[in-house]
Amino acid sequence: MRILVTGATGFLGSHIIRILLKEGYEVIILKRSFSDIWRIKNEIDQVNVYDIDKCSLETPFLEQGNIDAVIHTATCYGRNGESLNQVYQTNVSFPLELLEIAALFNTKAFFNTDTVLYKYLNYYSLSKKQFLEWGKILAKEGKINFVNMKLEHIYGLQDDASKFVGYVIKQCRDNVKELNLTKGEQKRDFIYIDDVVNAYAVILQNKRYIRGFVEYAVGTGETVSIKYFVELVRQLTNSHTKLNFGAIPYRENEIMESKSNIESLTNLGWKPEITLQQGISKMLKKI
Repeated sequence: MRILVTGATGFLGSHIIRILLKEGYEVIILKRSFSDIWRIKNEIDQVNVYDIDKCSLETPFLEQGNIDAVIHTATCYGRNGESLNQVYQTNVSFPLELLEIAALFNTKAFFNTDTVLYKYLNYYSLSKKQFLEWGKILAKEGKINFVNMKLEHIYGLQDDASKFVGYVIKQCRDNVKELNLTKGEQKRDFIYIDDVVNAYAVILQNKRYIRGFVEYAVGTGETVSIKYFVELVRQLTNSHTKLNFGAIPYRENEIMESKSNIESLTNLGWKPEITLQQGISKMLKKI
């Protein structure tokens, strides 16, 4: 099978590329000519690369022949001062154009990487849900099969250190004097990156079940509080950092518990393998 991956230089996309190559898929990636490829420096020569700022989105479909599936992981969180239009272009316009092209070239499936966040929580979640609606429409019309992957709180090696898990680990490892936090009562379903990419791989292996619109919740099916997570990191790092729970207010419309129903995935033979303590320990060995 020939798979096209967007967001290939990012955290999730880079891990997906590695498992696809390991399982013998032919991989095509979309990136920008100026993208930092540090995450995939060992894989870049094993994939077909297209710089989307130098060619049209149709080019890989024209040059590579039949593309069996698109795995879309590229996203813009809006955390780095991007405009609303930039968030919209990355999360709605770009994937919608790609989705239409994939349908035109008879690509069998489009995997969308979605969020469990509430639609109106922020601009990022709004844009993700807007694209999801377009995917549902095209799937309903029979133009392409659309697989929506609703990811819980993923973490792991090579993630952005500014994101919550990496940030907490770094602060504790550096033994900063104190760390200001919310009360930490929110419960999250933390899932390690290896388990996430294995979920994509298992669905591809069971492609006969991909018909129309299909959605999979990707998590462990278990939750822990943010407070428990931070205290676990502090313990595993032997940190002396003071944890100031309650120093930061909850954000407006904060989700107090998020947990996946993973029955659809477990029915395919998938299950999460890495515990929270094991996942954090894996990260600490590499930091």
